Amino acid sequence: MLHLHSSEHRRDFIPHWRHKMNPRVILASFYLIATVGFIPVCLCAQGRYAFKLLKDLFVNYTSALRPVEDTNNIINVTLQITLSQIIDMDERNQILTTYLWIRQVWFDAYLTWNTTDYDGLDTIRIPSSYVWRPDVVLYNNADDQFSSSMETNVVIRHDGQIMWDQPAITKSSCKVDVSFFPFDVQHCRLTFGSWTHNGNQMDLHNALDSADLADFVENVEWEVQGMPAKKNVILYGCCSDPYPDITYTLHLKRRASFYIFNLLIPCMMISFLAPLGFYLPADSGEKVSLGVTVLLALTVFQLLVAESMPPSENVPLIGKYYIATMTMITASTALTIFIMNIHHCGPEAQPVPSWARRFILNYLARFCFVYDMGQSCVSVHTDQPAKKGNNCTINGQARGEDFALRLHEGCSQKVKDQFNEDASPTLSPQQRKEHQSGWRIGTFVEIEHGESAGATGETGASRKESVKKREILVESQCLCHQQALLRNVEYIANFYQEQKATQRRNAEWRKVAKVMDRFFMWIFFIMVFLMSLLIIGKAV
Repeated sequence: MLHLHSSEHRRDFIPHWRHKMNPRVILASFYLIATVGFIPVCLCAQGRYAFKLLKDLFVNYTSALRPVEDTNNIINVTLQITLSQIIDMDERNQILTTYLWIRQVWFDAYLTWNTTDYDGLDTIRIPSSYVWRPDVVLYNNADDQFSSSMETNVVIRHDGQIMWDQPAITKSSCKVDVSFFPFDVQHCRLTFGSWTHNGNQMDLHNALDSADLADFVENVEWEVQGMPAKKNVILYGCCSDPYPDITYTLHLKRRASFYIFNLLIPCMMISFLAPLGFYLPADSGEKVSLGVTVLLALTVFQLLVAESMPPSENVPLIGKYYIATMTMITASTALTIFIMNIHHCGPEAQPVPSWARRFILNYLARFCFVYDMGQSCVSVHTDQPAKKGNNCTINGQARGEDFALRLHEGCSQKVKDQFNEDASPTLSPQQRKEHQSGWRIGTFVEIEHGESAGATGETGASRKESVKKREILVESQCLCHQQALLRNVEYIANFYQEQKATQRRNAEWRKVAKVMDRFFMWIFFIMVFLMSLLIIGKAV
């Protein structure tokens, strides 16, 4: 009963009921207020009837037994799941943490009433602990604390229908397949069923064909592609009775942008540095250091991936890419050491074999665009070996290599040995005349050591530059000891010839090493490019 004794209460009451009454009722109310001073209103009638209903329903009720009139009857429970949020996906421990809204609907035969007996009250909300509840649990629960869901109220209708909505944070086991990480799709199952009641006592039904995703909060790492539901009836080995369950399969697709920009692209950039080790000059001393540095960098990325992946036999796709790249870099470092050994072969090296000269220095060098200085792709290459020999010129007159510097015995000479790249100056006619018993004072002897350009494809100008000239100025003081002088000159000429031959062999081996460097550089570039296309194709 609500009493209105003051004008302030009257002013507060009138606008509250004005929208529910017609003008005649409002005038009648004013009349009653003016004459009586109070108005009887049954605002607490619903609360009183709800209390009476609660008292009447639970007089002889127990929540320990199934609410069926006949124990042979089956109680049907309808299950509906609403996925609200994906909290975490622990790939290493294979645990999925989700936030779910679980709705269970069933009929209780002992919780019915006639609405007319309780002033039209058709529903009440009471704590869920007052009524019998289905023991539906998550079969593949992975929570170490076994924390239950929140204790919420149930909604009871007058015909005995009970609807129980409860939010729950569940941790379920999920078999994670990381074979295509970070472009993988996971299928996690959430199986709900009764723990003690078999199918002859309680049966489960799907409210919908799939979970409700209308209120789902988007996850930054995973994209939900669906969550279909399926009912299963399983016969376990312990019992002969069937046990129904409802399995929700959550289809998750990983958003790979984070892993592409933080793990994949840096690995690709590092991988493309590995073939460049073949392009470094062998004399720089950094070829092996570059390969080892790249290998260590990829090892760090490999450890980052291994920390988040489960220790299973399934190697992730990015892990396979790392292993393939590391194997390629290891092979490139080993080949670099082998090529550097060829480059620094030393003076004891044997001549380049004919097959290597023909295949590597001619064909493979042109294929890899490796040319000597002053040489182009249109230069003429011949297989004619280099002609070695000594050309001697005495005061401008040519002598063959069999020239023996015939000097008369009993003479002593002072020989001035000087090297000159340019041609000898033109001598006067008096200096070109030979003395009958020896050479005249001021005689010049030129000994040319070199090779023809047939083997190297050099032009005329370069052939002139390649010829080394030794000019000997003979100043005759006395014509004696010519045999000793002959041996000394021959020793100098032979030593110079051996030195030039060693330099030619070393130059050929260095060119072989350079050609192999370029060849392996292109091979490894192609391999890195193909591996990168393969892993990008998986992303597409």
